[in-house]
Amino acid sequence: MSGHDSKYFSTTKKGEIPELKEELNSQYKDKRKDAVKKVIAAMTVGKDVSSLFTDVLNCMQTENLELKKLVYLYLINYAKSQPDLAILAVNTFVKDTQDPNPLIRALAVRTMGCIRVDKITEYLCDPLERCLKDDDPYVRKTAAICVAKLYDINAELVEDRGFLDGLKDLISDNNPMVVANAVAALAEIQDNSSKPIFEITSNTLTKLLTALNECTEWGQVFILDALSKYKAADAREAENIVERVTPRLQHANSAVVLSAVKMILQQMELITSPDVIRNLCKKMAPPLVTLLSAEPEIQYVALRNINLIVQRRPTILAHEIKVFFCKYNDPIYVKMEKLEIMIKLASDRNIDQVLLEFKEYATEVDVDFVRKAVRAIGRCAIKLERAAERCISVLLELIKIKVNYVVQEAIIVIKDIFRRYPNTYESIIATLCESLDTLDEPEAKASMIWIIGEYAERIDNADELLESFLESFPEEPAQVQLQLLTATVKLFLKKPTEGPQQMIQVVLNNATVETDNPDLRDRAYIYWRLLSTDPEAAKDVVLAEKPVISDDSNQYDSSLLDELLANIATLSSVYHKPPETFITRVRTVQRTEEEEFPDGIEGAYAETSSTLVVDGVAPPPPTSTAAKPPTAAPAPVPDLLDLMGLDGGDDNAIVSVDHPATDAGPPLPVLLPAASGQGLEISAQLVRRDGQIFYSLMFENNTNIPLDGFMIQFNKNTFGLAAGGPLQVPQIQPGTSSRTLLPMVLFQNVAPGPPNSLLQVAVKNNQQPVWYFNDRLSLLVLFTEDGRMERSTFLETWKSLPDSNEVSKDIAGIVINNVDATIEQLASSNMFFIAKRKNGNQEVLYLSAKIPKGTPFLIELTAVIGVPGIKCAIKSPSPDMAPLFFEALESLLRA
Repeated sequence: MSGHDSKYFSTTKKGEIPELKEELNSQYKDKRKDAVKKVIAAMTVGKDVSSLFTDVLNCMQTENLELKKLVYLYLINYAKSQPDLAILAVNTFVKDTQDPNPLIRALAVRTMGCIRVDKITEYLCDPLERCLKDDDPYVRKTAAICVAKLYDINAELVEDRGFLDGLKDLISDNNPMVVANAVAALAEIQDNSSKPIFEITSNTLTKLLTALNECTEWGQVFILDALSKYKAADAREAENIVERVTPRLQHANSAVVLSAVKMILQQMELITSPDVIRNLCKKMAPPLVTLLSAEPEIQYVALRNINLIVQRRPTILAHEIKVFFCKYNDPIYVKMEKLEIMIKLASDRNIDQVLLEFKEYATEVDVDFVRKAVRAIGRCAIKLERAAERCISVLLELIKIKVNYVVQEAIIVIKDIFRRYPNTYESIIATLCESLDTLDEPEAKASMIWIIGEYAERIDNADELLESFLESFPEEPAQVQLQLLTATVKLFLKKPTEGPQQMIQVVLNNATVETDNPDLRDRAYIYWRLLSTDPEAAKDVVLAEKPVISDDSNQYDSSLLDELLANIATLSSVYHKPPETFITRVRTVQRTEEEEFPDGIEGAYAETSSTLVVDGVAPPPPTSTAAKPPTAAPAPVPDLLDLMGLDGGDDNAIVSVDHPATDAGPPLPVLLPAASGQGLEISAQLVRRDGQIFYSLMFENNTNIPLDGFMIQFNKNTFGLAAGGPLQVPQIQPGTSSRTLLPMVLFQNVAPGPPNSLLQVAVKNNQQPVWYFNDRLSLLVLFTEDGRMERSTFLETWKSLPDSNEVSKDIAGIVINNVDATIEQLASSNMFFIAKRKNGNQEVLYLSAKIPKGTPFLIELTAVIGVPGIKCAIKSPSPDMAPLFFEALESLLRA
């Protein structure tokens, strides 16, 4: 649709569907085309136009390419929900794949690949086979990608029909874009397959290197990524490959540059000539530096990759440290990365200019950046022994500025310098002690206390200094308490006089009797026993020589760094994590035939299914490794009764409305009938979507006036459920309704006492009083996506929990007719199948689930197929949750 087609999005007509139906069946081509555009516009803004499926389909047989594209777009969107009707389009698809126009042939095969309906997949094979050998390169390159899509739908079909061989043949194609797409498709298929699919041979290598010079920028990326996995036979071949790839370093696209760098770094491992390596390092420096003149987002990605590169090959950018100096207008995330790289590139030759930069940064206004700069000075001191004294001089100058957070950060890093160079720079301790009164951060306090304890014999008033900290011992964080305990013991062992003797008694008493921290208590008891039984042994233990800390600027071990470098220019190199830690592919394992197993859970057998787990978005069951986007925590919620004062009270006690958020979903139970709400009817239910809990609400206005200003609040409840953001409801006109999703957070508002499923809710608007109603909290919405256990873990956990933690219940009236369907039904609510066994005529299923804060439920379901009644037993560290679990399970199985 062109820029002039925005008018199709602005319609506000009622009864739009019948009008569109009429226009789609018009005898005039232009009217039909306009109608399809309106349908696509409605579909784009979220309206359900699936009822027009057959009418849109009738417009498919047309010579107009634009109209055909629009119809295909509609088909891709709705074919899955209308699979039987989608079959009607097959003949047109097959016919279009033989059209004289190559654009139509390519469009048809591309669309068929995007429609993930099994019945259509069968008809795709013959046209796809033809298109892979089509005369037109545009059709061939489209067909190559279609094979990868088909493999994702039905891998066995692709292998049986020989499409993989067809793809491999396309690598020898005379069109470079076809080669690039074939490589991209094979790489995608290889990622989804456990067996070798795509292996580059010396013959293939030549073809790929030839195509590299002629294809588009993204085609070059695909080819370079594939080549980076090729291991050259010897140093000579590696040099030849690098020579062919080096021109890509001059490319304008940063993705091509980084892929070329990755390829060269991989091959450099095999090159033995120091001169060749030196020349390559010189050639790689300018393109990497050029990336730092791009926009901040690209700079950040480049810096994360450079961070890895300089750990392996620091010589590449050893002379370019100035390009990493921070500019005043750099975003903070770019500044932080530049600091990291400067630490890695710091050397005896450039340390003076680096320290000048760090000192400058330490006087800026951004507190986090200043802290990082001060810490960077300390890390340089630890890394470069000859520069340590200059680093300490800079730190002392910063301490004299008397900026609180600078002083505290400086003390933290000086403690590390003392650990790196013991008995070398103790003359500065007196200067540090002048700042004792300003310390208020736990890490800084702990560092200063460590320094006093470690050098107690050299500080005349060490006992007085420690005593000043002891006055607030019970209120201090655990980190400070532990250091105070150890430092006092050191002082006593070094100066066993009356003052330290009294101090040690006070500290040991506080740390054993007054504390709830097990780490502190255990350490105090160990010291107490050591001091009371053998003071000399206590000296040997407490005052023993400590290992010298080492430089942490190259923080990754060699094997991890190898893996990260092999993934340069991917998310892995930005996260600095191996791909498998945030994206995992599990292949389908066929279920084994039932065998005779001994009684008991050990005799059960497991089944697995295929899944894709991604970190960064909320993943589907069974596992989740992702980090969800952070949800803003709401303000502390007062007791529900405080809502009574809202009419003239503080509106900040409740979240209010700004922009509406809609929610389309199944009907909701009515919790406040219109008769009770003076015409306002509220339906609501807790739901779980994409790993997040929401409160789905529907407000229906049966009054004579508009209602607005909706607010909501939840009373204290077993799981501390509270609103995680504002309630977004627009003004509701009389006779209309509005539906919304309210994000929820847990453990904000926890009610004491035994667990129960009661959820008390209060809702208010600007025109009516506060309405109170009760809802039931189902444990199903709390079951997390990471609740699946390995079979061995399940067995160990089951055995480790005492029998008293096992609770059973017979649930009458429920019939299990199909075990697989039941397993699927339970998995949809994050109860994951572990194993099953036969016990006479009974089926015994074992499942696992987990609620937030990591509380697992180990479930045993026993039933006779087709006979009413099941027995459920659960084991959990929280057996008091059993009634809630049984209530949730029963509601699910009866649904």
